[in-house]
Order: sequence, then structure tokens, then C-alpha cells
Amino acid sequence: MGVQFEVKRVFLSPERKVHVEIGSGKGQFITSLAKDYPEIQFVAIEKDIDVCYRIAEKKVLYELDNLTIINLDAVHLDMLFEPKSIDQIYLNFSDPWPKKKHQKRRLTAKFYISVYQRLLKPGGIIQCRTDHYDFFIDSMDTLGQAFHLENVDFNYPITPYMTEYEEKKRASGPIYQLRGTLNHDSPTLS
Repeated sequence: MGVQFEVKRVFLSPERKVHVEIGSGKGQFITSLAKDYPEIQFVAIEKDIDVCYRIAEKKVLYELDNLTIINLDAVHLDMLFEPKSIDQIYLNFSDPWPKKKHQKRRLTAKFYISVYQRLLKPGGIIQCRTDHYDFFIDSMDTLGQAFHLENVDFNYPITPYMTEYEEKKRASGPIYQLRGTLNHDSPTLS
């Protein structure tokens, strides 16, 4: 079904923009984008094999030749992509790791932000969407150290591009989203 399980460089076409979703879940968000934007190369990264196969089913069903699926943990990002090769990164409903001792595992922790700084092209964009308020506030702080936050929304509206989880959680409260552009004069976080 075209799922990459090995830690190796992803082939990226130099003629296409590259958008990467880290933690794709069942893939509704990224496959919807891939259907509507065939000129962009999308990469879905999901560590849970039990839901990763759902993305693969959608890829086959919709004949998404512009979607690459990787079944690996985000700790391997540096080995999957060349520096300055990604145009946009999506972090949708990442695990908020609410306990203080676990917060360095967050996809918006300084370690990961330094990886994003290396992998994004100049002017690259990061988008973070969540239903967890404390995670969102902390993420605004850490991402704001490396990205110019251009769009911060505390009640993000319904769009055609939502995850399955987002559709479910909208009934119980607001959805938060931020978008930022990479600040190349910011020091690399560590």
C-alpha cells in the first residue's frame, strides 16, 4: 500500500512544494488536502501502525500519487528529510503531554522546534491546531521563539480540512490554531 517503515530519506520532487503532517492519525486532514492540491507533495507521518493503514486505504481509494506515508516516530525527522526541504509542517491535535515532567516530549518542545528550523525552507510555515488550551498557550510561547506568529485563533472555524478527532471535539469546546513563518534570524533552539 505504499507505506515507508524504514528510516531513510524521503524522495521529494524539487518541482513541488512539500507539506508534512506529523501525527496524521487516520489521515482525513492530509488526504483531503492531497485530493484538492495535486500539485503539492504531501507526507503523512504516523507512528501508530493501527491507524496508519487507514491513511494507506484512503491513498489507494483516492489514487493520491502526491501522498507519501511514513510509519515512524517524529524523532526520526532529521533522517527523513534534507535540511531546508519542507514548505509547511502541520501539527494537528498532538499529544499535549500535560504533566510537567513529560512536556519535553511535545511536538512543540524546543528539541522539535530546532528540527523544524533545520528542515523548513526560508519562509516555511508551521501550523498547530489543538483543543487543549494549556498546550496551545505553551506552544505559542515556544513556537514564538523561532516563528513569527501571524495567525493566532482561539476559536478556529469549521473548514473542509479537519481531522476526525477535530470533528468529534468541536462539540465540546473551541479549537485553537496558530500559524507562523520561520524566522531565519532566530537562533536554533535546543
